[in-house]
Amino acid sequence: MEKRSILHMLDPMPNNSPFDINMAMDAGFDVLMPYSNVKLDSVNRLTQDAIFSRSPAGIKRTGLFIGGRDLELAMDMLDACKQAMVPPFEVSVFADPSGAFTTAAALVACVEQALKTHHGKELKDCRVLVFGGTGPVGIATGIIASLAGADTALVDHLLLDSALDVAKAFNRRFGCTLKGECARTEEDKAALIADVDIIFCAAKAGVQVLSSAVLKAAQHLKVVGDVNAVPPLGIEGIKRSDLGAPLVNAINSPGAVAVGALAVGDVKYQLQHEMLNFMLSTDKPVYLDFREAFNKARDILIQKK
Repeated sequence: MEKRSILHMLDPMPNNSPFDINMAMDAGFDVLMPYSNVKLDSVNRLTQDAIFSRSPAGIKRTGLFIGGRDLELAMDMLDACKQAMVPPFEVSVFADPSGAFTTAAALVACVEQALKTHHGKELKDCRVLVFGGTGPVGIATGIIASLAGADTALVDHLLLDSALDVAKAFNRRFGCTLKGECARTEEDKAALIADVDIIFCAAKAGVQVLSSAVLKAAQHLKVVGDVNAVPPLGIEGIKRSDLGAPLVNAINSPGAVAVGALAVGDVKYQLQHEMLNFMLSTDKPVYLDFREAFNKARDILIQKK
């Protein structure tokens, strides 16, 4: 009789994400075991409890999912899981804190596709700003864009030091080249966007970051992407379902196109489902984070064409 599939869901927060639980169940896992308030120094013990309690055949039906909201902690926990494995007792692990890795991967992949389709350019040819750049989705978006070759800056709405500190920390960790910027006022925003090619908006839901008046300052804008689906949207003039539609408010960048939250969300949903399903179907253990998520998001968009 085949072993039932089990996903152990490790989360440093007081509650596991209902979204992640629903996604894991829909992906085909038979049993979900959520663990809340998990500390980093507990990960080794929990991992080895999971791997040594099943035969090698059962191990293939076992996985670990890492949630939370802190990207660095999630990656530390993923590394701790790796170090705890004792082949052939080794299981697949998927880190997606606050859904940030799959959301950011979907966002960057959608914008990349629109950039190629409408402007014939690659990310490596572009200057990029990430508003909401010190939050989980913003950081992950910036890392992915930077590693793809884009000249990328994370924008904080209060403190330059916050953006610089985040950029330095993740540059050290992943070998990217993030910069930090701050935009407290409408004038600051206008100055920042004047010469950029791509704008990602990953700010708090229900907060308009870029108004039509500010967007007039953009002279070379090619694509904007917004993950905010709660009115008012992060970028004025964008529609939730946009996937390469003209951004009418960027009057001094007439070729600019938009990618909206529902278009991103559609890819993010399929992406998380496929990555969870991959954990069940693979014969070899895999370790999944934003890098694998971005590659898979690109594949999904190719298949959609």
